[in-house]
Amino acid sequence: MSGEILFLVHRMPFPPDRGDKIRSSHILRHLATLGPVHVATFAENDADLAQEPTLARLATSHCLVPRTKPLPLAGAEALLRRQPVSVSAFHSPRLVAYVTKVLAERPISAIYVFSGQMGQYVPAAFARRVILDFVDVDSAKFEAYAEAGIGPRAWIDAREGRLLKAEEQRLAGRADISLFVSSEEANLFASRLDVRLDIRALRNGIDSESFDPALVKPEPHLTSLPGPRLMFTGQMDYPPNIAAAERAITRLMPAIRAVVPDASLHIVGRNPTVALKSHHGQNGCYVWGEVADVRTWLAGADLALIPLEIARGVQNKVLEAMAMRLPVVLSPGAATGIGASDRAHFAIAESDEDLVARVLELNAHPGVATVLGQNARQFVVDNLSWNATLAPLGDLLFGAGGQNRRAA
Repeated sequence: MSGEILFLVHRMPFPPDRGDKIRSSHILRHLATLGPVHVATFAENDADLAQEPTLARLATSHCLVPRTKPLPLAGAEALLRRQPVSVSAFHSPRLVAYVTKVLAERPISAIYVFSGQMGQYVPAAFARRVILDFVDVDSAKFEAYAEAGIGPRAWIDAREGRLLKAEEQRLAGRADISLFVSSEEANLFASRLDVRLDIRALRNGIDSESFDPALVKPEPHLTSLPGPRLMFTGQMDYPPNIAAAERAITRLMPAIRAVVPDASLHIVGRNPTVALKSHHGQNGCYVWGEVADVRTWLAGADLALIPLEIARGVQNKVLEAMAMRLPVVLSPGAATGIGASDRAHFAIAESDEDLVARVLELNAHPGVATVLGQNARQFVVDNLSWNATLAPLGDLLFGAGGQNRRAA
């Protein structure tokens, strides 16, 4: 093994407080065990900037650029350049200059690109290994938004989906290997390509040593309430999470509380919308926003309810709830890529009626719920540690067959 790694990542990996940052932070830590790493990334807020010392300890060099480009400007640039808005939004001359300098001065053997937005920084002349971690199929997500939307928003999302699909295909052709967070996402992406390329799955893991109910005390805000206490966690300005929370609040909870009047639903996660916050304290629903330690809230819950209708990739919220020994009721999309079994490790249901029925069934049979939670934790401990899921990275970057096809 020789050479160094350039890691291009669209968000500062620290603090690892949302799904993509959890994945990228673990990947960066693993890459740093394989060789010197140079990191080009963006900071979105002061919390990201405050973590620069953590980044500096792991990286041989880094370039951390505040992402301050207004969305209207990114949209205007995207229209002029006929490119996706999400590509324009992540364009920075400073990062271009940094990447150029690193490639000129350091013995870079491989570039690891995290998220398609960062593929624009891989020079056409780079003739060594390129790994492109798309995580999930972003274009399919925007297509789903467009189908569900109306008016100008639907047009914008349809345009983004169409142009992102073309960009994803271009980048996959440029890369030696394209990675996705699950075999389902990898198969979906492969089915949308016009040619056969090397498409693989690299699953998310879970830090089950940290996410362990034995390590934390349940949150008093929850334990002061009668049960059952249902939990939904996530980044609460992210449209699929917003839609899932609204589904639970407006459609599922009234039916659940018609049978179990003391049932409550707790929405935990950063940046809840005004519409979501308006439900706080109403009809057994509470919107708590960002919390100091999500583990204490999971420890205080009786069940995780995750009714995602648009879900791309492996959901960290599901893995975290399972690791915390919670029985989980979830939609088929939320179960994608985990590899666990319905009724053995969690409870899958698609329609509103079936989701409500599964919640009520587990509430009525606490012994069954307890076993489901125990099985869930054992499954993630045995199968989904980060060390296990990221073990293939060394071979992908430097192992057999690692010589870049363009240099061969």
